[in-house]
Amino acid sequence: MTDYKSKTGKNKCSFCGRPENQVGFLISGLNAFICESCSEQAYEIAKEAMGADKKAAGPFKLSLEQLPKPAAIKSHLDQYIIGQDEAKRYLCVSVYNHYKRLLQNTTNEDDVEIEKSNIIMVGSTGTGKTLLARTIAKILHVPFTIVDATVLTEAGYVGEDIESILTRLLQVADYNVNEAEQGIVFIDEIDKIARKSDNPSITRDVSGEGVQQGLLKLLEGSIVNVPPQGGRKHPDQKMIPVNTKNILFICGGAFDGIEKKIAQRLNTHVVGFGAAQQSAQVDRSNMLQYIAPQDLKSFGLIPEIIGRLPVLTYLNPLDRDALRAILTEPKNSIIKQYIKLFEMDNIRLTFDEPVFDYIVDKAVEYKLGARGLRSIVEAIMMDVMFDIPSEDKSEYHLTLDYAKKQLEKANLSRLQVA
Repeated sequence: MTDYKSKTGKNKCSFCGRPENQVGFLISGLNAFICESCSEQAYEIAKEAMGADKKAAGPFKLSLEQLPKPAAIKSHLDQYIIGQDEAKRYLCVSVYNHYKRLLQNTTNEDDVEIEKSNIIMVGSTGTGKTLLARTIAKILHVPFTIVDATVLTEAGYVGEDIESILTRLLQVADYNVNEAEQGIVFIDEIDKIARKSDNPSITRDVSGEGVQQGLLKLLEGSIVNVPPQGGRKHPDQKMIPVNTKNILFICGGAFDGIEKKIAQRLNTHVVGFGAAQQSAQVDRSNMLQYIAPQDLKSFGLIPEIIGRLPVLTYLNPLDRDALRAILTEPKNSIIKQYIKLFEMDNIRLTFDEPVFDYIVDKAVEYKLGARGLRSIVEAIMMDVMFDIPSEDKSEYHLTLDYAKKQLEKANLSRLQVA
């Protein structure tokens, strides 16, 4: 029979043999004890062993039959995002092909290796680029992260290094390198790193062309040494090598003013009878539908980075009908969010139908896209949200006259402050 007592008659740890007066505390079992130090070591050993098994098994568990098809991914997006069918189709196909690349059998005799198709989405502010990325992340079975290109700078300057993109992907994958190497990264505001000028200057373009050149190796596919906690704050940390060959990059940007570049290329402003006939077929209200890689080059992206983003798509500007649908129809529409907020206070919130049309008219006037809707509704609802929860009411109905009065009041107060 095993003796769990020390020579002094006190209980001792069954692993290290130290008595209870030499340890912090003992955890008692059915027929044994373990001290806090041994339990911590046991946890680390178990964690390491489980991590090795997970790494060997491979992170991607879906079979080809279980993959969500492009049509299924798009139907999921349709529940949350109004319109933008062209961009949805490109995005769904790109993500589906990324899944298939992860399942590709590289030992086949035909030696055909599928290359990744990084995608770039162009659309004015408030059309849904970031929302598309956030929504598609909900049905993905691979690590997904959204990063902002505006904070990136060339190595050695104030700002974040290019490798910080992969640091965030590693964090999402819980530092499992195998999982991170099969993830998807959405780089937002890619237009903000456009080349500032074609004229050579004595100052370096560290947040423009310098960042683009730094992104080349990531987009193409190479082994990058990634600082797990950020490079500048912890310079002595051990780097983690990450292979970006199987990481899909999706880029999005507003590219404000690129319509002029497109019009210039299409030659819509020339004079002459023949030119007028040709330009009559061009829809000037939506020039983005004619976007081509050379327009991105004119805007300030270097040719090398355009070549690494082979799939180019656009988002349509939101018209009045689209804004009206966005306000009320999606699962997480703006109006439904406010109704839910009031429900939490046991108050039933209702609206006059003309209120929605009034909000949409103002959003069109302000030209802020879907984000403009939220600003307008917030201005209208502010006083209601302040007063009603304190009052003993079970319902509240918002009228058109009240909405007009509140918005005029908000605009006037801003004028007075200015």
